[in-house]
Amino acid sequence: MGKPQRLVFGETLVELGAENDRIVVLDADVSSSTQTRHFGAKYPDRFFNFGVAEANMVSAAAGFAACGYIPVVSSFAFLLALRAGDQVRAQIAYTGLNVKLAGGYAGLSDFADGASHQSVEDIAVMRAMPNMTVIVPSDVTETVMAVRAAVEHEGPVFLRLSRAEVTEDYPPGHPFKIGRGIVLRDGADATLIATGTVVKMAMQAADDLAASGLGCRVVDMHTVKPLDDLLVARCAEETGAIVTVEEHSVHGGLGSAVCEAVCQSRPVPVLRCGIQDRFGESGAYAEILERAGISTGRIAELARQAVAMK
Repeated sequence: MGKPQRLVFGETLVELGAENDRIVVLDADVSSSTQTRHFGAKYPDRFFNFGVAEANMVSAAAGFAACGYIPVVSSFAFLLALRAGDQVRAQIAYTGLNVKLAGGYAGLSDFADGASHQSVEDIAVMRAMPNMTVIVPSDVTETVMAVRAAVEHEGPVFLRLSRAEVTEDYPPGHPFKIGRGIVLRDGADATLIATGTVVKMAMQAADDLAASGLGCRVVDMHTVKPLDDLLVARCAEETGAIVTVEEHSVHGGLGSAVCEAVCQSRPVPVLRCGIQDRFGESGAYAEILERAGISTGRIAELARQAVAMK
């Protein structure tokens, strides 16, 4: 059974609120969408609705952090990265304050609202900011662990969350550590490095490729920054070809980060599965993902191309 990733986020915040009274949650009038309403219902004195004023909300979060609280700022990913980007840069990243930015409805998952609300560039923006940690969890278990890890981490964090349902693919106790990717299956012909909900798509592509005799390693790179450079280098050395998979533009996201790491360590072919320098569109979620070039078939095609380039 699937569960909306945003609901997993909201429920985990409630659990954390009981454990730590320094946690405060700030939302920009979308708490029923981001699911921070659960925290607000349980801890109304630690929940603040700023209305449609994302920049002001981020500034207030900086104030909370400066006073010793742990503010979790929740809104749509594109609003935190772009509309409030100046405040995030000047008041959170530059100062290194202990603020957690939860960007919901990321990627194309806000399928009905179209290009204006779909976030295809947020990882690139946040990853470029000094001091910012960028985390993109994939399933139910990892989302719980990522929210907890973000709150425990000292410093600014951008947590990227989907509107879509996620399944519970990992067991409790799944190894999760900021900055450390996870090898989900091994293979010698190529490596598929994925982040977020499309990790499952990469696993399916690896299954399909295995049926045709191609063995692909699959890595869940849940932390895009700091990237696990050592693991990337090892995968490059041992498999000789890499395909990155992300529900984000191929410019500035996971694919770019992996290319940068490979260039500095062990140059090998790297092909990127993601959104190809375009905006999103309205439509059924599965259909717009397919049209954007994000599918198991496309991942498998790129893997074959990468192997041929070795």
